[in-house]
Amino acid sequence: MRIFGWRTYIPFTYKMMIPYLLLVLIMNITIGYVSYFMLVKSRTEVVVTGIRAALEQTKNNVDYRMAEIQRMSDQLFGSVSFQRSLQKQGDRLSMYHNMLDEIMPQLAAPLKMSGSPVRLLLYAKNEDLGEIGGGSFSEPITDSKYFLLQFSALQNEEWFRSLEAANEDNLWLQVGSDRELNNISHFRKLVSYSDYKTVIGYIQFTVGINSLLGNVSAYSGDSGMQMYFFDRTSGQSLFGLDGNSLRPLSGDKTALLDLREDVGNTPYTIEIQVPYSYLNQDASRLQWIIGWICAACFVAMGAVGFAVAELSRSRMKRIVSQARAIQDGDLSRRIDVRGNDEFVIISLSFNVLASSIQTLIKDVYRQGMLKKQAELAALQAQINPHFLYNTLSTISSLSNLGKTNQVTEMVKRLSSFYRLTLNGGQVLIPLGKELEQVKAYLAIQKVKYDDAFQVYIEMEPTLKEMKVIKLIVQPFVENCFKHAWFGQTIAIRITAAAFEGKLEIKVIDTGIGMKKERLEQVRNSAAQSNAYGLKNVEERIKLKYGNEFGVTIHSIYGGGTTVRLLLPLRSENEEGGAEDRYEMSDAGGEKYGDYSAAR
Repeated sequence: MRIFGWRTYIPFTYKMMIPYLLLVLIMNITIGYVSYFMLVKSRTEVVVTGIRAALEQTKNNVDYRMAEIQRMSDQLFGSVSFQRSLQKQGDRLSMYHNMLDEIMPQLAAPLKMSGSPVRLLLYAKNEDLGEIGGGSFSEPITDSKYFLLQFSALQNEEWFRSLEAANEDNLWLQVGSDRELNNISHFRKLVSYSDYKTVIGYIQFTVGINSLLGNVSAYSGDSGMQMYFFDRTSGQSLFGLDGNSLRPLSGDKTALLDLREDVGNTPYTIEIQVPYSYLNQDASRLQWIIGWICAACFVAMGAVGFAVAELSRSRMKRIVSQARAIQDGDLSRRIDVRGNDEFVIISLSFNVLASSIQTLIKDVYRQGMLKKQAELAALQAQINPHFLYNTLSTISSLSNLGKTNQVTEMVKRLSSFYRLTLNGGQVLIPLGKELEQVKAYLAIQKVKYDDAFQVYIEMEPTLKEMKVIKLIVQPFVENCFKHAWFGQTIAIRITAAAFEGKLEIKVIDTGIGMKKERLEQVRNSAAQSNAYGLKNVEERIKLKYGNEFGVTIHSIYGGGTTVRLLLPLRSENEEGGAEDRYEMSDAGGEKYGDYSAAR
């Protein structure tokens, strides 16, 4: 916690206790870390050794079963009687006895040697031989069976044509539906014993990869381990323990332990991926136990230290709480501490200091408000003499010309204007009164210019009672007559409306406007006479409401000028009338303008 904006408050007794607690904490963390590291290492070595042994056993199972199927294949390949029976030709009866006495027994004999279900397919080129079995091979292998098919069932297979083109023989691969059923096949040619070149058929032993691997239940469960059987040459996975044969070829090596064993003289590899989270699960449990023990020790030592600290800081706590209250702005708080020690001296000095600060703040605030009011009154006073001088000058000119009636009318309207201006000395007046004051000024100008101008005043009805600084619109209307009028007539439009949560007042004229250079001069210079009203109103608005409000001017030479005043939207009468429009008229009933909803 920040106290007095510059220092973190910690009781002195706590400061004495912190080094000891830090030492205890560091020792506990060190012991826990060493224990954790040693257990992780030991657990990893034990588990990895067990997994490697299981992987080696699985690899031996695969080697044995593949060698067993290779022996079956060799037995059929090297049997001269089997080859003769495949090449024999004759009538249907003799071929039936040949199948029954020679071929079928020799096909069944190797399957009896197998310790796992195997499917044996014989593709014979001898068309005199009948087929045994056949049909679809899309079902999983559940028991050992043999089939004899004609070579025509094989010759159109794309994988077979690829093997023939590459002149590959006596190899393990996945063909047909093997991939979908997680099977693998051993495929080889059968050649005639007479020349060892003439192909008389093909044999295909198909076995489930799961049967080759043997018991893989040790790799399943919640451990997260995965086993893959993949081809090293292509990187293609043939089998996955979780049913997904897609093996991640590149993964996060920091998250997985990767163990591999190559299968005999084949291009296949058994891979096991073990998450380090599984290897470290016991260490994680110990880490929690050690952490809780360290935390319990730290809390116990902290409780003892806190009890000791409370004995000496109870009185200082009172002083600190009062200091925080004064920091939050409550200068009326005082400290009541009794005794004859240093805490009493600190408390008395603190009370005197708080009283002095409270008095000083009140004096500074009062002086600031008086200064602000004086500045606002001085700016307000600058407006009245400026307009009065111009009006009296006009009255003098009319008197010299002998226009007595106009002089009388102008004096009456000047009196009405200043009655509205004085307003009992109030700085803020309703917006409706401000526009009435503008109307009084326009009445004076009508006497001077004989109605040679048009004025339209538009105001939203709900803004009529909103309080604004007085005399913020009239100076800009006056500038329209002094600087904008260049022809026979001029039109002036005054609008007041709510805009994005603020009050927006605009004074728009159809006068000559200003060139870009002159506009920049008016915006930036307070010394120019035609910028006098702008600077005065701008300063009064910012002094009263802040820098986000003020006056902006936009002008196009030959196209007129728009003055925009932006004020806060603060109304003392929030209830608006039900009327759509608000109309202002002079004493004779003439309408100055209408309010329209479309701005």
